[in-house]
Order: sequence, then structure tokens, then C-alpha cells
Amino acid sequence: MIFEIDKAILLFIRDYIVNDYLTPVMKFITALGNSGIFWIILCLALMIYKPTRRLGIYCTAALALEYFCCTVIIKNIVKRGRPYTKIEGLTPLIKKPGQYSFPSGHASAALAVSYTLLRKAPKKFSIPIFILGLLICFSRLYVAVHYPSDVLGGAVLGILFSYIGDFVVDRIQKRFVKNDAAPAQVKDSTADS
Repeated sequence: MIFEIDKAILLFIRDYIVNDYLTPVMKFITALGNSGIFWIILCLALMIYKPTRRLGIYCTAALALEYFCCTVIIKNIVKRGRPYTKIEGLTPLIKKPGQYSFPSGHASAALAVSYTLLRKAPKKFSIPIFILGLLICFSRLYVAVHYPSDVLGGAVLGILFSYIGDFVVDRIQKRFVKNDAAPAQVKDSTADS
């Protein structure tokens, strides 16, 4: 049933949305997500600037966790083929990707970072980035390299890793703050005696 819904959506996009004007735009948008380069550059830019450094660390943690879990582990466990190999008449509009289809790495990376920003950054900055993340998700359907369930799964995992990234960063910080504070307390107590 999921395959039939996926197939119907992809064929609808092919028949009613794909056009000569939109295709170059969607190819450009999907290329922004290739290898997570856009998101990596954004995370680095946030970490370089001191007022946004903590935000950059949250985004980097979410992106790193997402990559490891989605691309390294889940894709290689599920091993789902690409839609153009199963759906007759569906042709990818970009070079055929080499990895497995589920989950969409573009979608999980886009949402891991853009959703973190949406939760933590000013809206005038985060909303356009979040919209770009959603467009990258849609572009994977437009260029016919992912099933809708791949993109949905990737997006949900990206949002999940946005929260997990926060948790990991906060835990590490608390541990280091606790360890930094402990020697100072020991010194103070020895100084008093």
C-alpha cells in the first residue's frame, strides 16, 4: 500500500508539476543538499561567529548524528532501491545517486539543521532556512530519486536528531562544567583549612 501511494505521488509530480521552467530551479535546490555541503558550511559559519557559536554547535551535533544514523546505519540496513528502478516510466532528472533510497539523506540533513534553527534562532533568519529545507525535501521527489516515504522518513528523523543533538550537547556541557567546577571547590576547601 505504501508503495502504491508513493508511486501515485511521484507520477502525479511527473505528470502535473515537472516543467521546463521549474526543473533547473529544482535541480539547483537539490544540489544544495548534495553531501550536506550547504548545511556543513552553515554550521561552520554559525560556529565561527561568537554570538551564534552555541547554535552552530547544536546544529553540528544534529547533523553529525543524523548522518551517522541515517546514511551509515539505516540506509545499509533497509537497502531500499530507488523509485526509478521500480516505477515504469519514471526517469531521474539528475545523475543517479549511488546510495540506497531510505531514508532520504537530503531530507534528514535539511531538517536536522533547519528545524534546530527554527526552534532556536530568530524567525527572520530561521524561517527562510526552514523553507529552504522543505524545498530540498520536495526537490528529491521532483527529480525522482526518492519515494515520498523516503523523504517523510528522512524529515522525521531529521527533526528527531534536532532534539537528540540538543540533548547530547547539553549533557556534554554539563559534564565538562561539573568537572571544571569540582577542582575549584577542592582548592577552596584546602585553602580554608
